[in-house]
Amino acid sequence: MPTQEQAPPETPEAAPGSRRTPWQRASLALGLVLVVGGLGLLGWVGWEMYGTNWVSERKQAEAVDELTVAWEEGQTLTRVDGGTVTAVVRIPRFGDDYEIPLLQGTSDEALASGFGQYDESAAPGARGNFSLAGHRITHGEPLRRMPELQPGDEVVVETAEATYTYVLDTGGDDLEVTFTDVWVLDERPENPDGGVQPPADAGRRLLTLTTCSELFHTDDRLIAFGHLVDTTPRP
Repeated sequence: MPTQEQAPPETPEAAPGSRRTPWQRASLALGLVLVVGGLGLLGWVGWEMYGTNWVSERKQAEAVDELTVAWEEGQTLTRVDGGTVTAVVRIPRFGDDYEIPLLQGTSDEALASGFGQYDESAAPGARGNFSLAGHRITHGEPLRRMPELQPGDEVVVETAEATYTYVLDTGGDDLEVTFTDVWVLDERPENPDGGVQPPADAGRRLLTLTTCSELFHTDDRLIAFGHLVDTTPRP
């Protein structure tokens, strides 16, 4: 009995990926790399903007607590990961709960833990220029609101020996300089351009606050000058 001729088996369709040309596969791989890279960049930005603030704010609060305990035990300073903490800085305009530890030096580690005091500057309350630096964005942002500062605002610095009250002579955004304008850190700052500087009657116990002029990367700095008006010894 004759048999019915069998049809040849159908050839399965090729998988979609096998039809891509080398150029298409390379484009797909590049696209995936860009997506992953973009997600990584967003994660890094999120960490810098929010994560570092969360970590630094906790560190700063702990440093203030540790310094307070050290004072009660008769010590003048304490040490944290960022360096040596010597004082607590309060700026009433920024709120009643604003208190930032002051560390020696202006290294990245010090500024991530609070205010940093320039190495060559005067001690709190001493004759000369008591000069501080602080982040305006990330790492706790102690001077994010720097432009809000006005002449007459107080900056209160508490140490193991005394509480020193400075009053600002200039506003937080009255003076913008480049990072190379180191005259602002002089014992008696004098503006070479004849612009904003400490007034002649400010005395010889000065304060200088420095921070970035923009919220994101910049080489320029905002500067505010003040002078000492009161010293109250600790009990």
